[in-house]
Amino acid sequence: MSYDERKLVINTPDHPERLALAVRYIEETIQRAIIGKETTDRTQVVIEEGQREFYLRQQLQTIKQMLGEGDEQEAEIKALEDRMKQARLEGDIRETVEAQLDRLRLLAPVSQEYQVTHNYIDQILDVPWNVETQSDVDIQTVRDVLDQDHYGLEEAKERIIEYMAVAKFTGNMTGPILCFVGPPGTGKTSLGQSIARAVDRKFIRMSVGGVRDEAEIRGHRRTYVGAMPGKIIQSLQRIGACNPVLMIDEIDKMGAHPITGDLASAMLEVLDPEQNTSFTDHYLSLPFDLSRVLFVATANTLYDIPEPLRDRMEVIAIPGYTEEEKLEISRRHLIPKLMKQHGLDDQPLQITDAAVLRIIREYTREPGLRNFGRRLETVIRKIAVIRSSGDEAPAHIELENLPDYLGPPLFIPTTEDRSPEVGVVNGLGVTGSGGQLLMIEALRIPGNGQLIITGQLGEVMRESVLAAKRYIQSQARTLNIPPEMFDKYNIHLHFPEGAIPKDGPSAGIAIATAIASLLSDRPVRTDIAMTGEITLRGRVLAVGGIKDKVLAAHRAGIKTVLVPKQNENDLANIPDTVRDSICCIPVESIDEVLKESFIDVVVPQDTSIERIVQAER
Repeated sequence: MSYDERKLVINTPDHPERLALAVRYIEETIQRAIIGKETTDRTQVVIEEGQREFYLRQQLQTIKQMLGEGDEQEAEIKALEDRMKQARLEGDIRETVEAQLDRLRLLAPVSQEYQVTHNYIDQILDVPWNVETQSDVDIQTVRDVLDQDHYGLEEAKERIIEYMAVAKFTGNMTGPILCFVGPPGTGKTSLGQSIARAVDRKFIRMSVGGVRDEAEIRGHRRTYVGAMPGKIIQSLQRIGACNPVLMIDEIDKMGAHPITGDLASAMLEVLDPEQNTSFTDHYLSLPFDLSRVLFVATANTLYDIPEPLRDRMEVIAIPGYTEEEKLEISRRHLIPKLMKQHGLDDQPLQITDAAVLRIIREYTREPGLRNFGRRLETVIRKIAVIRSSGDEAPAHIELENLPDYLGPPLFIPTTEDRSPEVGVVNGLGVTGSGGQLLMIEALRIPGNGQLIITGQLGEVMRESVLAAKRYIQSQARTLNIPPEMFDKYNIHLHFPEGAIPKDGPSAGIAIATAIASLLSDRPVRTDIAMTGEITLRGRVLAVGGIKDKVLAAHRAGIKTVLVPKQNENDLANIPDTVRDSICCIPVESIDEVLKESFIDVVVPQDTSIERIVQAER
């Protein structure tokens, strides 16, 4: 008892009260003694367990040394330290690795935390923080490599050369990200490989098509089980350089999820030159300078790329190849490559130009080269089968022999496929596979004036149908259409290939032509195709993808294409060989469209848009 407690007991005159006070002090002393004893006992148990573990570890280490195995943990840590020195890490990165190594020494190798920490250090050391490929940008070399690897694509080549020329003078590759937009098989990915070869840098491709989780780009946080860095850091780890040519493939097919985040927003930090100098992966939690990476993106359609992401990229359109370009590519690249792959490069085999052109026109109808290459491969495979059997195979593949190898033709030119019909019009559209010929069929049946639309159309295209019908209805008298036709008949518009989604305003004038032809019983030319948006006043507005659409019409054998007057400047981008074989007519109003489309019909001039506007005024 303390002095004050004893003094208080002595100074208490009442004996029962003094006794109770003493008992209370004794009980408190006993409780303190019990608690002290429990604490001492528990401490002793912990000390004994720690001493036991330490003793066992010392025994284990002694046994391993006697067996010649050495200290594996120390060897692992020593190996990590050597890698850190070789990587020449600096600043926060080196401090982080050293702190994790100190922590690793205190952990048991069999513990889960040891494995997590060891993997984290491994991932940091695998990142090429300072490993840079020495490259020299020579404009003539870039030009020679692009011409050697690719035939055609002059616009894309010129833009790449301009980009490299600026990089040569500025000393860095910062600036807009190159984005090649075009249908499959047009050489977008191989262009990126050619750029890497031209500037002597490593090349790696990263596909983001179908990826919906933001962590795939920014990495998982280390609180998750199985966490790892994102695709960007993983790509740099695989290639082993901090300044490669990194191709982001299928950037228009990125997804968004309400839970896993918006992938396009995550890509902004990667591609924006103002932000990617300190890109931070969630797993590493350390900034990495991505400005040294030359990013190249590819997409099939431009409109599927989110607007903020599209704003940071330099779009280079690759619409497709003409027949002449495909013929030349087959001579220079495809046929020699396929012959070598099939072991026939030392045996004479010639596929005539006429046979190649027939493959292009009657067995493939695409802007790219993939199906064309497959057809050529089929011919060469069959030749290989004949020669492997010991039979004598022909040394020349002629035009007439193609059905023996490829079967009957798959496509027939549009102008030979059908005769002029009422209510059938050739429209033009653009899909992920490039420009396409869009057939529009109209049929009238007795009814009460309903408008039936089939063919899996989007909302914008349905609105174009309504606008076209209203305009034709307003001009019924001028077009010699009885007004009661709109009340006594149902109009059914069908867009074949109904399983394929279609949307956009480009078919507006084609729809109006189909309705006008149907109700006036006037046939439409089969060798003509058209594209353009229609207004309620009958004006023809500009649309996109003119080059893709004209090339699609050329592949289908169309001789005349009607395009909006506002798109007249886009005709300059069409190759000369196509422009010489196809007639492109700019139009401003539906009157001009009908005048060019109908057979032996001239629309009266007093139905022009100017007269209507003046009458309303």
